[in-house]
Amino acid sequence: MASIRDIAKMAGVSPASVSRILNNDTSFSINKNTRKRVIEIANRVHYSKSKSKPGPKSAGDDMSIGLILRHTSQTELTDPYFRNIHQGIDEEAAKWRLRTETIFIMHDQDKDWDQIAKYGAIIVEGQMTPDAIKRIHSLNKNVILVDATPTKEELGCNYISNDFLNKTNEILDYLYKLGHRNIAYIGGRSSMVNMEGKTVYRNTDEREETYLNWMKIHDLGQYSHTFISSWGTQEGLESGEKLLQLKERPTAVVVGSDPMALGVYKAFSNHGISIPDDISVVSFDDVEINRYLTPTLSSVYMDSAEMGKTAVRVAKDMIAEENKMSLTITCHSKLNIRDSVTKK
Repeated sequence: MASIRDIAKMAGVSPASVSRILNNDTSFSINKNTRKRVIEIANRVHYSKSKSKPGPKSAGDDMSIGLILRHTSQTELTDPYFRNIHQGIDEEAAKWRLRTETIFIMHDQDKDWDQIAKYGAIIVEGQMTPDAIKRIHSLNKNVILVDATPTKEELGCNYISNDFLNKTNEILDYLYKLGHRNIAYIGGRSSMVNMEGKTVYRNTDEREETYLNWMKIHDLGQYSHTFISSWGTQEGLESGEKLLQLKERPTAVVVGSDPMALGVYKAFSNHGISIPDDISVVSFDDVEINRYLTPTLSSVYMDSAEMGKTAVRVAKDMIAEENKMSLTITCHSKLNIRDSVTKK
């Protein structure tokens, strides 16, 4: 159940002020808009002096966030990007005294959809198909999707997205300035999860699409080569092997993730290809191990934990007051250039 301290945090006032407002202290002088906001928040979270309150929801549900996750606790261990999103959600929720609870994992075949309605807000980690998002939104209007992009169909949800599309352009522009023209791309296919828990693959990934468009705009179509598979290290190694079979070896390669880049490093090493003297490499994720590779790997860093925290802050605001406009928040990443890149 929401406390006076919880309401005070949401309203941005002291607990003492909330107490005096809710107790209708006529001697307490405060801005009328602040008074109205405190009362509205208290009503929305069903604040009651009594330990019990009427209604279909159990105690504390209004101050809780339901999570729909892409990974289990085990598979999160192999994906630091999503693990950090989850960690950021938990840390920010604890800060605001909002309880988080996993409703189901996307890939679960048996999902308890009805549970979605009881929470103050829902955070979805990753992309689901439009029909799945519609079902979630029909059960709870306060929906935030993290690491997802809006679909062409307006679904009325809020999105916390990365800027990897812009960063792909930045990487390619940087390589171009260094004299690189024959640039290849290695990556995986983006995917969504449907209501039945099955993975639905898209034809391309945003990074691949951006690469192809950039090469075309710069009249470098003759050098356009993409190697698309899954996102793992083994797949990176196999794609690196295929790249080296090209008649004219690229002078630079953009890799869609650091795990794949590790495989690419291994493939090049197996064939005596020197990074960056023979070929420059730039990747995405910027995990800590990049600093210990030889040469150190240039990569795009996204503070995915901060993405999770941002989702909670949006959820908190939605719990406090009615959401009148859906939001799309783009979180900016940073390209960290290290020893794996040089001039052509």
